[in-house]
Amino acid sequence: MAAETQSRRPWLTPLALLGGTATAWILTLLGLDYLVSYQLPGDQFWGLLSRLTPADVQQALGNMPEVVVAILGVAITVISIILQLSATRYTPRVTEMFFLDRTNLMVIGFFVVASIHCLWATMLVHNEFVPKIFVGTTLVMMTAAILILIPYFAYVFAFLDPERIVGRLQAQSLAEALGRRRGAQGIVRRQDRVLQGIEQLADVAVNSISQKDRVIASRAVDALCKLAVRYVERKESLDEQWFIIRDKLRKNPDFVAMAPRSVDQISQSRTWLEWKVLRQYQTIATESLNRMREVNQLVAIDTRYVGEAAITRKDQPLLGLVIKFFNTYLRASINSADVRSAYNILHQYRLLAEALLRAGHAEQALEIGRYFKYYGLTANGRGLAFVNETAAYDLCTLCELVHEAGLDVEDELLATFLEVDKQPETEEQEQSLRGVRKAQIKLATFYLDRGAEELARRVWRDMEHESAERMLSIREEMRAVTDEDFWEVIDRGYNFDYLTPSRREQLDQFYSWFPELAGKLDAHGPDDDTPAGD
Repeated sequence: MAAETQSRRPWLTPLALLGGTATAWILTLLGLDYLVSYQLPGDQFWGLLSRLTPADVQQALGNMPEVVVAILGVAITVISIILQLSATRYTPRVTEMFFLDRTNLMVIGFFVVASIHCLWATMLVHNEFVPKIFVGTTLVMMTAAILILIPYFAYVFAFLDPERIVGRLQAQSLAEALGRRRGAQGIVRRQDRVLQGIEQLADVAVNSISQKDRVIASRAVDALCKLAVRYVERKESLDEQWFIIRDKLRKNPDFVAMAPRSVDQISQSRTWLEWKVLRQYQTIATESLNRMREVNQLVAIDTRYVGEAAITRKDQPLLGLVIKFFNTYLRASINSADVRSAYNILHQYRLLAEALLRAGHAEQALEIGRYFKYYGLTANGRGLAFVNETAAYDLCTLCELVHEAGLDVEDELLATFLEVDKQPETEEQEQSLRGVRKAQIKLATFYLDRGAEELARRVWRDMEHESAERMLSIREEMRAVTDEDFWEVIDRGYNFDYLTPSRREQLDQFYSWFPELAGKLDAHGPDDDTPAGD
């Protein structure tokens, strides 16, 4: 209902305003003429209009056909210009959508019919015959043609609004995906239309990124997500033939470059549409690296939404795809040395792992934990120390959740976490190792706070040979963090090193297990809440 009201708005207000103004103006002038110029009874006054001679009518019609044709020319010129601009900037499919729209066809058709009507009106009037109804209709159509011109321009501009173009592409693609056309030809046509819609949405996003139009790029990314999620929710009702990747679909550039075996696997797993959407996400994410990180982050968020939809629908093949594409995003961000994007992607990846844990998919959450370790170490080797540190803290969070849930993958996940601290080779990697050690110590305080001393001992044994100087400095840095909220605006919103009061109390117990630190802990002051340097 809201969308219907929105579509009527460009018409009703201008029509009411212009039509009312023109009607009031005409009636006012006629009333003045009646009172001032013609002192006749009302029936005789209006009778003058019906006693027009053929010469009067021909003179009145005059150049009326030229006027209507000029109006049609103005409309076509304006429409052609803005339609071409929209097609060039966003997607060529705008032109197709425009000429498939009923309102556009009706208005342009009305202008054409009115032009032909006026042309014949001038030809039909002669000395022996005056087609009064035809002439009266001509006046009405001329008035309507002039009256709707401005409202129609308002409609066209609203129709070509970028956000509406994106919404229309998404709605049309979803309708084709869930359509009712059966048979081989009908399904091939639907598949082709859906592929075009997905690619056009991706083109809108990529073009918007190149023009630094963050709003439209974000709308296109969200539209792809809504298309995929709504499709996943209803795809079980589709015909099996829909999921087969036929010859025409195989010729699509994203499929033709793949090994035939891989294409067959996608077809068997019934995930070709989701794969296509995620493949476009990969392109958008790569395009936005080091350029428009907000869009890259949104790609990660929406990919997580697709993964959560797969969890809800118990679609394991799709869930595997989502995990693969998250890994691909991380690889691309590391290769481009985009630390901020990798940080954001890890956040959304961890949230997906948390959703898996809540749904009871502990093994897949453990798999994600292993990927965290792999990409953290890979980033560390590339000199991106903060990415490794971020992966460590996200692994710490997963270990805490697994312990709280009492899942049987706890030992493996903890072992994975303790392998993130590869020995440093450079000073920058040394700083990363400190961050990893902090995350591991933070987890040890969690275990101690929960009474799981043996697990905390495992953490201690992993770092018992660390130098006393380094361990003491790490302790002081962690004790200095007393504010849970980070002092800048970030999505995570919390300090990595923050410990709750109960866990801060466990910090000294953990450090008391290091024999070489005996007698040195007191020298560094009591465990109070005073930040270092105050």
